[in-house]
Amino acid sequence: MLRLARCQRPTNTVVPAQAGTHNTVSKRYCVYLLASNRYGTLYLGVTSDLIKRTWQHREGFVEGFANKHNIKRLVWYEVHDDAYAAITREKQIKKWQRSWKKT
Repeated sequence: MLRLARCQRPTNTVVPAQAGTHNTVSKRYCVYLLASNRYGTLYLGVTSDLIKRTWQHREGFVEGFANKHNIKRLVWYEVHDDAYAAITREKQIKKWQRSWKKT
Protein backbone atom coordinates (compact mmCIF):
# COMPACT_ATOMS: atom_id res chain seq x y z
CA MET A 1 0.00 0.00 0.00
CA LEU A 2 1.27 3.42 -0.97
CA ARG A 3 1.01 6.23 1.58
CA LEU A 4 1.11 9.87 0.60
CA ALA A 5 2.77 12.24 2.98
CA ARG A 6 0.94 15.47 3.81
CA CYS A 7 2.56 18.65 2.70
CA GLN A 8 3.10 20.85 5.68
CA ARG A 9 4.52 24.34 5.61
CA PRO A 10 7.25 24.87 8.19
CA THR A 11 6.00 27.27 10.84
CA ASN A 12 9.30 29.10 11.27
CA THR A 13 9.91 29.95 7.60
CA VAL A 14 9.82 33.62 6.66
CA VAL A 15 9.23 34.57 3.03
CA PRO A 16 10.92 37.89 2.25
CA ALA A 17 8.97 40.55 0.37
CA GLN A 18 10.11 41.22 -3.15
CA ALA A 19 9.92 44.63 -4.76
CA GLY A 20 7.24 44.96 -7.41
CA THR A 21 5.32 41.82 -6.49
CA HIS A 22 2.74 43.44 -4.22
CA ASN A 23 -0.88 43.04 -5.22
CA THR A 24 -1.92 46.62 -5.68
CA VAL A 25 -5.45 47.51 -6.61
CA SER A 26 -5.36 50.09 -9.36
CA LYS A 27 -8.05 52.72 -9.27
CA ARG A 28 -10.40 52.94 -12.23
CA TYR A 29 -11.95 56.23 -13.26
CA CYS A 30 -15.26 56.50 -15.10
CA VAL A 31 -16.67 59.21 -17.29
CA TYR A 32 -20.43 58.85 -17.01
CA LEU A 33 -23.56 60.32 -18.54
CA LEU A 34 -26.85 60.62 -16.66
CA ALA A 35 -30.23 61.65 -18.04
CA SER A 36 -33.47 62.82 -16.46
CA ASN A 37 -35.52 60.70 -18.91
CA ARG A 38 -35.50 59.74 -22.58
CA TYR A 39 -34.29 62.79 -24.56
CA GLY A 40 -34.24 64.74 -21.30
CA THR A 41 -31.60 66.81 -19.54
CA LEU A 42 -28.06 65.36 -19.61
CA TYR A 43 -25.32 65.42 -16.95
CA LEU A 44 -21.71 64.40 -17.59
CA GLY A 45 -19.26 63.64 -14.77
CA VAL A 46 -16.13 61.76 -13.64
CA THR A 47 -15.83 59.44 -10.65
CA SER A 48 -13.61 56.71 -9.23
CA ASP A 49 -16.62 54.80 -7.81
CA LEU A 50 -19.39 54.62 -10.41
CA ILE A 51 -21.82 52.54 -8.35
CA LYS A 52 -21.60 54.83 -5.33
CA ARG A 53 -21.83 57.98 -7.43
CA THR A 54 -24.91 56.87 -9.40
CA TRP A 55 -26.55 55.84 -6.13
CA GLN A 56 -25.83 59.30 -4.69
CA HIS A 57 -27.45 60.92 -7.73
CA ARG A 58 -30.46 58.60 -7.61
CA GLU A 59 -31.05 59.19 -3.89
CA GLY A 60 -30.58 62.96 -4.16
CA PHE A 61 -27.42 63.26 -2.04
CA VAL A 62 -25.68 65.31 -4.74
CA GLU A 63 -26.63 68.97 -4.58
CA GLY A 64 -26.57 71.10 -7.69
CA PHE A 65 -27.50 70.75 -11.34
CA ALA A 66 -28.29 67.01 -11.36
CA ASN A 67 -30.53 67.22 -8.30
CA LYS A 68 -32.27 70.38 -9.50
CA HIS A 69 -33.14 68.80 -12.87
CA ASN A 70 -34.02 65.35 -11.43
CA ILE A 71 -31.22 63.59 -13.34
CA LYS A 72 -30.98 60.03 -12.04
CA ARG A 73 -30.67 57.53 -14.89
CA LEU A 74 -27.23 56.23 -15.91
CA VAL A 75 -27.25 55.98 -19.71
CA TRP A 76 -23.54 55.61 -20.59
CA TYR A 77 -20.09 55.27 -19.03
CA GLU A 78 -16.48 54.77 -20.09
CA VAL A 79 -13.66 53.35 -17.93
CA HIS A 80 -10.12 54.80 -17.77
CA ASP A 81 -7.03 53.74 -15.81
CA ASP A 82 -5.82 57.30 -15.31
CA ALA A 83 -7.68 60.23 -13.70
CA TYR A 84 -6.11 62.70 -16.10
CA ALA A 85 -7.33 60.67 -19.09
CA ALA A 86 -10.86 60.52 -17.65
CA ILE A 87 -10.98 64.27 -17.00
CA THR A 88 -9.61 65.00 -20.47
CA ARG A 89 -12.26 62.76 -22.01
CA GLU A 90 -15.00 64.44 -19.97
CA LYS A 91 -13.90 67.88 -21.21
CA GLN A 92 -13.79 66.56 -24.77
CA ILE A 93 -17.34 65.19 -24.57
CA LYS A 94 -18.67 68.37 -22.93
CA LYS A 95 -17.70 70.24 -26.09
CA TRP A 96 -19.78 67.89 -28.26
CA GLN A 97 -23.16 68.87 -29.64
CA ARG A 98 -26.12 67.46 -27.77
CA SER A 99 -27.14 65.36 -30.79
CA TRP A 100 -23.76 63.55 -30.70
CA LYS A 101 -24.18 62.74 -27.01
CA LYS A 102 -27.58 61.14 -27.59
CA THR A 103 -26.29 58.64 -30.15
